[in-house]
Amino acid sequence: MTGETTVRTAVRIHGRSTQRKALRALLEALPHHGGHLLVAGEPGLGRTTLLRWAARSFRAGPVLHLGPGPDGGAHVTVEQLLDTLRAASAAAPVLVCADDAHLWDAPARTALGRAVRRLSTADRVGLLLSVASDRAVAPEFARLPVVHLDPLAPSGAAALLDDATDGVAAPAVREQLLAEAEGNPALLVALARRLSPAELRGHRPLPRPLADAAVLAEVAGGAPSDPSAHARDLLLTVAAAGQTEDGTDVDAGLVHDALRRLRPEPVPGPRAEPVPGPRAEPVPGPREEPVPEHLVLAGDRLRFRSPLVRRTVHATATPERRRAVHRALAEVLETGGHRLTGLLHRSWSLGGPEPAPTSADRPAAVADRLAAVAADGAVPAPHRLRATAYARAAELTADGARRAERYTAAAEQALLAGRPDRARPLLAAARDSAAPAAVRGRAEWVRGVTELRDGPVGDAHQSLLLAASLLAADAPADAAAAALAAADAAWAAGDLSACLATLAPGPPHRTENPAAGSDGPADARSAAAHSAAVVHDHRVGMRALLEGRLDRAGAPLGQVVERGRTEGRPETLLRSAAAALLLGDVDAARRGGARALAAARQLGSDTLVPQALEYLAYAELRAGRHPQARTHAEEGLRTALRTGQRNTAAHHRAVLALAASIEEEPDVVARHVTAALDTARRHGLAQAATLAQWAAARADLGRGRPFDAADRLGLLVLPGPGRGHFAVWRLAVPCFVEAAVLAERHEDAREVLTDFADWAAFGADPQAAAQLARCHALLAPAEHADALYRRALDRHDEAGGDFERARTALLYGKWLRRRRRPREARGRLGTALAGFERCGAGVWAAQARGELRALGAAPQGTGTGAPARLGLLTPQQLRIARHVAEGATNREVALALGVSTRTVDYHLRKVFAALGVRSRLELARTVGEAEQAREVRGAGEARRAGSYEKTGAQH
Repeated sequence: MTGETTVRTAVRIHGRSTQRKALRALLEALPHHGGHLLVAGEPGLGRTTLLRWAARSFRAGPVLHLGPGPDGGAHVTVEQLLDTLRAASAAAPVLVCADDAHLWDAPARTALGRAVRRLSTADRVGLLLSVASDRAVAPEFARLPVVHLDPLAPSGAAALLDDATDGVAAPAVREQLLAEAEGNPALLVALARRLSPAELRGHRPLPRPLADAAVLAEVAGGAPSDPSAHARDLLLTVAAAGQTEDGTDVDAGLVHDALRRLRPEPVPGPRAEPVPGPRAEPVPGPREEPVPEHLVLAGDRLRFRSPLVRRTVHATATPERRRAVHRALAEVLETGGHRLTGLLHRSWSLGGPEPAPTSADRPAAVADRLAAVAADGAVPAPHRLRATAYARAAELTADGARRAERYTAAAEQALLAGRPDRARPLLAAARDSAAPAAVRGRAEWVRGVTELRDGPVGDAHQSLLLAASLLAADAPADAAAAALAAADAAWAAGDLSACLATLAPGPPHRTENPAAGSDGPADARSAAAHSAAVVHDHRVGMRALLEGRLDRAGAPLGQVVERGRTEGRPETLLRSAAAALLLGDVDAARRGGARALAAARQLGSDTLVPQALEYLAYAELRAGRHPQARTHAEEGLRTALRTGQRNTAAHHRAVLALAASIEEEPDVVARHVTAALDTARRHGLAQAATLAQWAAARADLGRGRPFDAADRLGLLVLPGPGRGHFAVWRLAVPCFVEAAVLAERHEDAREVLTDFADWAAFGADPQAAAQLARCHALLAPAEHADALYRRALDRHDEAGGDFERARTALLYGKWLRRRRRPREARGRLGTALAGFERCGAGVWAAQARGELRALGAAPQGTGTGAPARLGLLTPQQLRIARHVAEGATNREVALALGVSTRTVDYHLRKVFAALGVRSRLELARTVGEAEQAREVRGAGEARRAGSYEKTGAQH
């Protein structure tokens, strides 16, 4: 082993906060005791960079880099190594870095492993080892604590790419590079460096394939080499089979049978027991060979430990051997009845100088069969696989128009699979081909829908308008659907004039769909293209609504809602839910959203799931059911991020911010507001931005900061260029009026009430009439306010919704208390408190409790005992109190509840204040007394219940 002194240079790292935190903990502890960590990750993920960062960050003592000797052997004994490290650490702690320890020979690894085991914490030696996770960890390092490196998140990869290219990459090129690198930082940088300035800026086409064999081998450190021909074929066969599985594990039986066809002689198997698979005959029991170290065998599935190595194995194989492997896989799959995957492997086996053995194996014939099977809805296949099949069919198609059509169909399927990053390059390939107007229109339609979900909505609007014009002659139903989608884009952007112009009456609609016979499957189109009647009714009703003509909007939108009761397609159900929200029928919107969600899940349409959850979340918000809205939005956010729908994710974040704004979680509100506004501002999402800003203001109002709330909301609701989204700002008016009155901005409050009165009369918001009466009560003189508050409460009884009714009761109770009517005030405030507690509005419940205390009345259910005092806590505070009482640290509580430590700190201070305790010990005692009292009370109730039952039986 050799050592050298570290030369510290600046190291810039993206997206490794968790790993750096683990390494920093080791470095900070070294002045007191030693420790060791193993950094593991596939090639290219930045193990070396992380070790360099640790070496640069360590200032408490010397840093030593260990490596094998020049010929790969160990040149020191374990004792010599220990003596050297202990001597060095006698004066100061020592950090030892051993990079790529998996490349050391066995004696060197053994010596290092024994040294690690014999070092004690008192030696003040910190050891950082890095190993590649594309193979099994050596036994010498298997027991070390591990820090895993995963692929970079999209945000981290994007920041790295901007650093590497100085931000000059064209947006389309940038997205292709990010998709091709799959979060591998070294591969991302290598791909960017491969491109010329013209290619990087989008002035010239990118090379194909973007990640070729040379680049992959450079990043992976070369293709795996194995002296066994069988092992090499096994690796290549697993890699080739993974082409249809998106790189995941593959059936070991399929691989074994393909190897048997590839090598007629007996093939050694990876295990003794046969595995079920698509083969038609049992597997013989030949001699066993170990599974190569780059593979993992789990049950009857085989997979590569590293996706990068899998790609490298496939790319660096000779073309002849690669085609032979795909041909063997095709024969096995076709024999087993797997038509689509078999045809895909058949298509990849084509090429080379030799002529096709039959006319059916000509590229054009294979392409036609592949596209036909991909379009066959009766063939079970995920959208991702259909996208791959269409794209391969396009590559084999000579005719420009058909090639463009197939690339477009591939993009549709990629979009439905939740991969807009893959859809965009396919659309670019379709655009490069000359094609009729109908084909180009369909491509623009898919492009517009892609941008609507994950891009600037202004660009989406223009693409969809272009699609409508291109489709008008040959596919009028599709043209109408594209126009309606363009209106959706204008709606999201908050552009009322563009929305009205797009919804303007066009030529008479026809119910036939001439494009239905194309390669695309029936479920791969936008919802509107499959139901011309729904499109027409929604378009007419939406325009009438925006023009303020409710009498003309109700009938067509009602028809759309009614179709949601019988239709089973998720697209039509989503339109039904949207129409119900426009009409203010939140129950119908919930039904339509729930049915759309079930239908999307049943069809495997991952891209439609977050949209269905969005409608469900909005419907629950409009009904005042914030906990349910939060549940739907949390799932919707996860799904939207997983399927690459940043715009949809921004809407879900806005809903989460609104839901959290009624609870005592200011940092949660701030986090969601910031994230929603980040996407909303970049992509022009006026609706999501308005909702997020409203959430921030409502949180201010709930926490007793009316001046801040009035300032925020004034920008949204007062006339001017900065007014919020045309269909959303009115929803924030009641909050603004309340904040403005408290901030003594009465004239501003009166200015917006005229518009809000028109909105309430419109009837599209069931809460608006009650809120209007409440706003008038806030601004009315004393002789009129009482009646207005009572009228507001009556209207709330008609509309339902705990939260808004509780807010009116709270304001009424405050007004009564200040008018020295304590008995009436106590009743209203008690009602408000119960309503807030019922819907989880902790921050507003705290206001009600404060008003009750000001009256000298204990809040309902409170007293001097521990159980009563726990009743002062919100549900979140109670959960935190119970965890802390059990001995959990703030960090452990945060991990258990899925919140930040700041949130726990904030709530814990509130808990201490509410319960009057000064330490965790007192808190534990209070919670314990309350739990014991509850058990006693429960036992007493059980005895009484048993007595009643006995008495009833006797009677």
